Amino acid sequence: MAKRANVSAGLLLFRRRGGRLEVFLAHPGGPFWTHRDLGAWTVPKGVVEPGEEPLAAAQREFEEETGIRAQGPFLPLGSIRQKAGKLVHAWAWEGDADPATITSNTMRVEWPRGSGRWQVYPEVDRCAWFDVETAKQRILPAQAELIDRLVALVG
Repeated sequence: MAKRANVSAGLLLFRRRGGRLEVFLAHPGGPFWTHRDLGAWTVPKGVVEPGEEPLAAAQREFEEETGIRAQGPFLPLGSIRQKAGKLVHAWAWEGDADPATITSNTMRVEWPRGSGRWQVYPEVDRCAWFDVETAKQRILPAQAELIDRLVALVG
């Protein structure tokens, strides 16, 4: 069975600091994303493999993209559909992480496109903590709904 490339799963890590809710977002690696910021950040996520449960995929992908093993309990945030049609299932979990220590798996990308030159880049080049309002500006527009759902769940 082929991968369901149009179905992904991810985890939204959150913490409470000084009475405020903060979320941990990932910035995609690779040359296409290098100079993009607003509307570019994402929940660490990836493709659900054939036969894999979406929550298991979300945990695997979070660890692959950050080097951090997620610890439940996991709060379901439901699903959203991104602009290009990808369905993303998401869960939230409360914890902490040091963005300076993240390690990401890598990907091969033809760059420049059509050049025949393949280069290796990290899937995630950095992570950071953001307050809710800043995160909603930085995250891919369709994923902002996941932050709203988190706020509704945990205040």
